[in-house]
Amino acid sequence: MDMLDAQNAAAAPPPVIHREDYRPPDWLVPDIALDFTLDPAATRVKARLSVTRNGVHQRPLRLDGDGLTPVAVRIDGEPQADAWRMDGPALLIDLPGDAHEIETEVEIAPEANSQLMGLYASGGNLCTQCEPEGFRRITFFPDRPDVLSRYVVRMEADKARYPVLLSNGDRTGGGDLPGGRHWAEWRDPFFKPTYLFALVAADLVANRDSFATRSGKQVELAIWVKPDDLPRTEHAMAALKASMAWDEKVYGREYDLGEFNIVAVADFNFGAMENKSLNIFNSRYILADPDTATDVDYDNVAGVVAHEYFHNWSGNRVTCRDWFQLSLKEGFTVFRDQSFSADQGSAAVKRIEDVRALRAAQFPEDAGPLAHPIRPESYIEISNFYTATVYNKGAEVIRMLHTILGPEKFRAGSDLYFERHDGQAATCEDFVTAMEDASGVDLTRFRLWYSQAGTPRVRATLTHEPAGGQARLTLEQEVPPTPGQPAKQPMPIPLRVALYGEMTGEVFGGERLVMLEDQHQEILFEGIGERPILSINRGFSAPVTVVSERSAADLAFLSARDDDPFARYEAMQQLMVDTLVGAVARGSADHRPVIDAVQDTLRNSALDAAFIAEAVLLPSESFIGDQMAKVDPVAIHAAREALRRDLGQELEDEWRASYAKTHANRYEYTPAAKGLRRLKTVALGYLAASGAEDAAIIAHRQFRDADNMTDRQGALATLANSPWPERDEALAAFYDRYRDNGLVIDKWFTTQALSTRDDTVDAVEKLAKHPDFTLANPNRIRALVGAFSVNQKAFNDASGRGYRFLADMVLAVDKLNPQTAAKLVPPLGRWRRFDEGRAALMRKELERIVATPGLSKDVFEQASKSLG
Repeated sequence: MDMLDAQNAAAAPPPVIHREDYRPPDWLVPDIALDFTLDPAATRVKARLSVTRNGVHQRPLRLDGDGLTPVAVRIDGEPQADAWRMDGPALLIDLPGDAHEIETEVEIAPEANSQLMGLYASGGNLCTQCEPEGFRRITFFPDRPDVLSRYVVRMEADKARYPVLLSNGDRTGGGDLPGGRHWAEWRDPFFKPTYLFALVAADLVANRDSFATRSGKQVELAIWVKPDDLPRTEHAMAALKASMAWDEKVYGREYDLGEFNIVAVADFNFGAMENKSLNIFNSRYILADPDTATDVDYDNVAGVVAHEYFHNWSGNRVTCRDWFQLSLKEGFTVFRDQSFSADQGSAAVKRIEDVRALRAAQFPEDAGPLAHPIRPESYIEISNFYTATVYNKGAEVIRMLHTILGPEKFRAGSDLYFERHDGQAATCEDFVTAMEDASGVDLTRFRLWYSQAGTPRVRATLTHEPAGGQARLTLEQEVPPTPGQPAKQPMPIPLRVALYGEMTGEVFGGERLVMLEDQHQEILFEGIGERPILSINRGFSAPVTVVSERSAADLAFLSARDDDPFARYEAMQQLMVDTLVGAVARGSADHRPVIDAVQDTLRNSALDAAFIAEAVLLPSESFIGDQMAKVDPVAIHAAREALRRDLGQELEDEWRASYAKTHANRYEYTPAAKGLRRLKTVALGYLAASGAEDAAIIAHRQFRDADNMTDRQGALATLANSPWPERDEALAAFYDRYRDNGLVIDKWFTTQALSTRDDTVDAVEKLAKHPDFTLANPNRIRALVGAFSVNQKAFNDASGRGYRFLADMVLAVDKLNPQTAAKLVPPLGRWRRFDEGRAALMRKELERIVATPGLSKDVFEQASKSLG
């Protein structure tokens, strides 16, 4: 009996929930009144539910609970003890009629809630997180997204300790009470599910502003933070107002209440939460100033603020029927926030960043044991499906709809969707049907993108017939088998393509949208008088892997001439990948084509600095490994470092020129200034790789003299990867400067966890014992443990110490916060991609995790599926 069998024999695995088993709720709760007597150690929650029978049946009212014990239960005002009973954690009530009023009272302890789900304490304040199933940790309720209610919330608390009392909707009353206490009441007139409930009791201050909607309504805005953090909220407020204006302009969606509040908290499992009118944010996505936040941080703040605001319609006004439909709100809203961010800066760079993120997280997920469609068919713990597939691939599926339908028909479809399903709990099918009905386009086969997992692989072959002036593009697609789906149907794949003349550089007939519907398809191009070069999947029009026979010369041509920015970037990246994969396979490679292509890009004055920085950056070691049948982390690292060194040495003059051009760049948060800072850091990295004698001096001077965090952290990362004595000095100086700022100290942990030095495993083990490392804060866990697990060289140390460290962390975190622990597991699930020795070590750690007594269902699902 192996360890997995032993675990299953000792305790039956948690039940599996299937999409096909969905059944409408037996009881609806159109109205709920909540009364909180708040105290960190003992909070009393009284709930009054107006319930109505849904359909003809005699089933009891089932109210979900998690760790709750009823203090009192009343039915229509009377304590009928024989009418209710406990069924495990749930409260069951036998009801004779079709409409009743149910009252319950429970006591909970927020300060003891380490799971950070339900009502919990963070930094001396009380706040909630209810998505997906946290409301049942607050009070008894049918805790599912298709039970929509209007909420009235009354709170009372110690006024000195919690002077700010917030909930959903608009504030309708409040005042002082005897004994130094006070109260507030909030009413939300819109029907919403439990996962959108929010409450905050805190000692905070607000950055206040207002926004006038297009209909003339004045909306009061407030971002609530600790007093010292108030100066760092201006960027988030500007992003919020820009988001509100953008949603009105692009989607016709106006805000619908008189107040909109955001609260930043330090301890949060997610990035942020779109609770109706009271968004609760991880503070890393609110707080920003030049000294503590990088340009990436600024961009993330704007993007996440926009994302959560956009949910007011795509997620709140129209919500999910069940959790299998999660991508209905998340995929659509990610597409919306990506489009917003593209409009705020460089659309080309934003598209590159989005695709890089997709390939780093979602493509490996699609290729591994945790692969699932964007609309999953089953789960054990729904929290495990807040994945890159649901979010990022879900956004790409919406983007394909936008490409296929065009902007006008897509807007008509979104208008119809919001109009048809406002105030409802909808499905992915409802969304596609609205698009279909509004556009008149048959999307029957497109629905496969919702039900099939895996990244389609498209093979493209271009042939030329000079005599006839014809070119023939042959496309073949394959959707690989994934767990539970061994055989797939061909997917409808929109591919934007163009053909360039090899000699003239002209585009033959402009860009063309090709719909690959079948497994095999041929497209004929006429009037092609010279050898054509194929530009395909321009703009990354479909989330697929394209395999083509383009030579190094063809890729270099496209990297220098393609008029589609993403295709230009992609050609350079493919040239680099081909070179590096060849180097791993053969032990060496000709670096000259890459060097020449990078040099051409650096010398092209028509390109902006941000695009140049992205184009000349080598693909990550993880991405290189994803292109190989078996990942060899040692050989990949050696090959990549060799190419970096040659690029640094051969183009040293260009790197110095690029660095000098950007060195005087003083801090501004503008697209142009951001691009210059990005190129500056890339140039510094190549100078360091070249072995230049003064590289350490340049890096340390940048670190010391930087007037912004982007330059300072860029220099620190360069130093952290180096053997230079300035490294330790810089790390110590960085820590001393920011030791009281938790978000910046997260960067300090991450920078060291991502180091490519040979002693990184030792360093990470030591950092896990640092006084500032804590398992109680998800940000800190992600900063060290999460970052280390994506460091391909260090994590995959042949000794297996990296795997053991990760497993130890998973088990330790699981005792406190199963949701955060489960998100650490997937890197171990990639064991099939590695050599026999590493694979065996990974499996051993997964088996150890699964065999641990008392394991949460969150971690059990991830680890058991990863074993396969």
